[in-house]
Formats: sequence, C-alpha cells, structure tokens
Amino acid sequence: MTRPHVLLSVAMSVDGYIDDASPERLRLSDAADFDRVDQVRADSDAILIGAETLRRDNPRLLVDSADRRAARIAVGKPEYPLKITVTARGDLDPALRFWHHGGAKLVYTTDAGATRLADSLSGLADVVPLGADLDFAALLDDLGRRGIGRLMVEGGTRIHTAFLAADLADELHLAVAPLLVGDSHAPRFLDPASYPGAPHRRMHLADVTQIGDVAVLRYLPKAMHP
Repeated sequence: MTRPHVLLSVAMSVDGYIDDASPERLRLSDAADFDRVDQVRADSDAILIGAETLRRDNPRLLVDSADRRAARIAVGKPEYPLKITVTARGDLDPALRFWHHGGAKLVYTTDAGATRLADSLSGLADVVPLGADLDFAALLDDLGRRGIGRLMVEGGTRIHTAFLAADLADELHLAVAPLLVGDSHAPRFLDPASYPGAPHRRMHLADVTQIGDVAVLRYLPKAMHP
C-alpha cells in the first residue's frame, strides 16, 4: 500500500496571510492563477479542504473547465476528483455547497465526530472515523488503500500546518500575491508548530513561475537543500 503524493496549494499575501478578516473572501489570485489551480485540481485524484475553510468560504471545490473534466473521463477517471474534508468535532452543515456539487465526497473525523455526522450527512458523504484524535498519517494510509495516487490539499491554516508538521507533504505550491493585509485577526498560511528540522532545514525550490502579477513557487519540502 502506497500513500498518495501530497501537494499543498495556497495563495497568500506578501506578508503571509491567506485572507483578510472581513466577511467577504479576499481574492489573492488573478484569473490566470485560478486557471492554473483548476489544472492542478484536474490532475489530482482527490482534493482536501479543512472544515473551517469549508464553513468560512462555502466552496463547491470543483474542476471548472469542461475540457479538463472531459479529459479526465477520456482516460477512465471520474469527472471530478474525490472531495474530502476533515473535522474533529463533526460540526458540518449539510446545506453547504460542497455536498451538492461534483462527485463523491469523503469526511475524515474523530470517533465522536462520526457519531455526530452519521445522520446529518447520510446520503451526502462517506464518513470515516480516525480514532479519538485526527491522525493525518492514518488518513493518507486510508486514501492509499482507496487507490488515491495524488492528493491536492487546499487548506486552510490548521490543515496545512498539520501536514507540514507531520512531514507528510511532498510538494508545496505557494502563490504569492502582491498585496499586504496587515491584520493580526486575519488567517495566516501556517500556525506555529514543531516543524521537522526547523529552523535550519531548507526546502528545495524546484520552480518559480510568474503568472500575471503572482509569483508561484514550487517547493519540495522533503528534498532538503544544502
């Protein structure tokens, strides 16, 4: 059994924020970068998003391009990647758009969260308990057993932090927008954590691409740069 290749994808401001503190979502990327993200989604077997981001942004989390969806079908893949969310408490509203668009959905949660979600998400998603606490290594093991080869993780802060702190990320796509947020109440890309080798372990910078006014940095977290 092989765990999936884990790709973290995030857009952030120059000062490290992934949103502002207003009720409206801050658009950090431009149209060209959103199209790039759509291609990464289309190339993935599954897309994962945290419950907090799900509640805050209420995304559909789809591959928007009809041509890309058709290309997936042409090679024998489902039209949409598997959509996954992670929640410890199980407080997810069944009315969220996430459940009512795209293909199959999966929820990873705790034993207590699974009990809470058993009825509310019946017919909308498969609910998988991971034990008393969320175990992201066990999550990847389960996805490997399900045949998922490539997992795209779209956040938010706690989810990205968990994957990097546990050394479970194989690739990081960091889109840096030419904006400054400067609000301590706004969410940042990462929380403080005990990251492997920090602060001396250097990631390998595999690629830098300019897309409009956005710089996309592709890092390989496990490939240490001397």
